[in-house]
Amino acid sequence: MSQRRALKLPARPELLLILGSGLTVVLILIIVAVLLIREHASTLQTAQRSTSNITQLINADVLRNVELYDLALQGLIAAAGRDLSGLPGDVRHQLQFDQSTAAPYKGEVLLLDAQGTVLADSSTQTPTVRNFADRDYFQIHQQNPETGLFISRPFKIHCDCEQIWRIAFSRRVTGPNGEFTGVAVATMRLAYFDQLFSSLTIGSGNTINLLNNQGILLAQQPLLERDMIDKDLSSRPNFKRMLQEGSGSFRAISSISGTPRLYTFTNVGQLPLIVVVALASDDVFAAWQRAAWLTAGATGVLCVGLLWLSWMLRLELRRRYRAEKVLSELAATDGLTGLANRRILDQRLTLEWDRARRSAEPLALLMIDVDHFKAFNDRHGHLGGDEALRSVAQVIGSQIRRPADLAARYGGEEFAVILPNTDASGARAIAERIRQGIQHLPPVAGDSEPVTVSIGLSTWDKRSSASLEQLLLSADRALYEAKNSGRNRVVDAATLLAP
Repeated sequence: MSQRRALKLPARPELLLILGSGLTVVLILIIVAVLLIREHASTLQTAQRSTSNITQLINADVLRNVELYDLALQGLIAAAGRDLSGLPGDVRHQLQFDQSTAAPYKGEVLLLDAQGTVLADSSTQTPTVRNFADRDYFQIHQQNPETGLFISRPFKIHCDCEQIWRIAFSRRVTGPNGEFTGVAVATMRLAYFDQLFSSLTIGSGNTINLLNNQGILLAQQPLLERDMIDKDLSSRPNFKRMLQEGSGSFRAISSISGTPRLYTFTNVGQLPLIVVVALASDDVFAAWQRAAWLTAGATGVLCVGLLWLSWMLRLELRRRYRAEKVLSELAATDGLTGLANRRILDQRLTLEWDRARRSAEPLALLMIDVDHFKAFNDRHGHLGGDEALRSVAQVIGSQIRRPADLAARYGGEEFAVILPNTDASGARAIAERIRQGIQHLPPVAGDSEPVTVSIGLSTWDKRSSASLEQLLLSADRALYEAKNSGRNRVVDAATLLAP
């Protein structure tokens, strides 16, 4: 039992070491996690700020050019309200389309009558007979007098064996009495948006989009799919959110590519247009992810190293504790018998004496001496004598069963046993068991006489006024009496005081 206790590290230092290292690792992980979260938020904020600047640039450019187209339409409507029939054709043509020359990526600028037939064409003084009564930009003004500047859905025209996407800007032409007299319409090539979007660097995997408030995609750079232009996205959750919020940023899964994206969007002035910059989350957080993996790896190595060092320290502490325990036991144990030595006996006796005085509990002391040991030693030599002392010590130790009891080698062939909280009768019973156990030890080869011991017993209780020195002296006297009266017996010091 004592050996197992010697190998067991006290729980408190080990627990403190484990808790300390574990708490340090947790704090390191928390700090790194907080820093990474803050850096993630900073990266997101930077991306939002950058895309917001891009949307504002596009917003301003588109708004400025739409205003140029609107000026061209208003100039055409103003000219249509005057009588220009007496002017030469070239002068009349110049007055009608003077404002349209400044519009970039301009297609045709047309004046339509109430039936949708072309009355004037910016590309020629003599317009080709055409009718656009079936177009949305004509019908909207025909049906709703309150419609202002209208922006049509994208449409294609055939030109030099290729199809060119365009959108139309239109305004209603009203007669003197408010009646519908036609539509002024100007078309723009969507190449304008491609050129504008391409001039802005947003990184690969990201897109710039222009939609109207009906969810129709007017332009996208680069195209995510081949037939994206004029695609209706009004049923998509992301568009519904943009339409509801008007402007801002949010992260969501793209319904087209199925990848997470950061959307930044804004309305183009008061126009029914929405500019959307969609950045791939992988692209936005690529640098952060690399830094996060590097930081996480370094932190992991640090934490594992710290835990490993703590474990090594724990093993070292345990090794040192074992060594100290062995040294302590060597210092407290008699090397021959394995019992406590004289120094420990004196310490424990003083300790138990003080405890007995405080608690008023009895304290018993046994002094044991091996009978005729000098003669035994002469017959069997020192090795035989040492073996006999070890056997005696084993018997004494086997009878000491309570944790507070102590058996010790007093010196030479003498032993002592401290029995706290034990009265005289209990002490006599233990002493007798020790005596009988030693008497029944197997005889040493060549020797017919068994090994025996004489035992002196002294007891202190609350009625006694004896001191510790007197307790020792009375036990020694009882032992002397046991030896003088024939040996191999137990003598109680109390019987020596009896009359």
